[in-house]
Amino acid sequence: MSKRAVLEVIALGVEDAVAAQAGGADRLELVTDMAADGLTPSAATVAGIRRAVDISLRVMLRPGDGFAAGDVDRLADTAAGLREAGAEEFVLGFLDAGGAVDLAAVEQVVAVLDGSPWTFHRAIDRAADRDALRKQLDGLPGLDTYLTAGAAGGVDDGLPVLLAEAGRAGEPGYGQQLLVGGGLRLDHVPMLLKAGVDGFHIGGAARPAGWDEPVSVEAVAAWRAAVDGS
Repeated sequence: MSKRAVLEVIALGVEDAVAAQAGGADRLELVTDMAADGLTPSAATVAGIRRAVDISLRVMLRPGDGFAAGDVDRLADTAAGLREAGAEEFVLGFLDAGGAVDLAAVEQVVAVLDGSPWTFHRAIDRAADRDALRKQLDGLPGLDTYLTAGAAGGVDDGLPVLLAEAGRAGEPGYGQQLLVGGGLRLDHVPMLLKAGVDGFHIGGAARPAGWDEPVSVEAVAAWRAAVDGS
């Protein structure tokens, strides 16, 4: 029997988290400030959501808009505090000014995570060379997922890349789960499932009334059915 595809939903607070779980989400990505495309939430938010739901949580480690790591020592301290608040899984990704992975920053933060599972996020879609990035990160402790639309412009632009990468799962640098998100629509799902993609990430799609309103249980349930191939 094939395993069920993962459905991950962005949550900004407890209300979002409870609704996403009720709709059938497998995992939450916890962030704040979607005006900056999602920054690190507070330890109090993480602790509150951890108490409210029992599905997996991945906590964003992103100090500001863009993909620079900023003060890496401070970010590592933040990660340590989030672990104390109950965070066990994370999301991160840093590039240098030339669009290459900032390997030193990634390694410093990952060392604090001490083997915790983590996702390299959509910074990969802004990388100068995504294949080189994957190969540089391959083997880092805990890295098990890439969140990507295949292109900076979103899934419509990135479909050829996503389909190609889904077919490289056995190659060095491509053993991690492909979690597709960023302009993802329900009509993309059947093609991606057929290609072997088994991870789907939604934010705005879980909120038909917009980001000022909470996650909709019904919207998440519709996505649950779609990624299950129903």
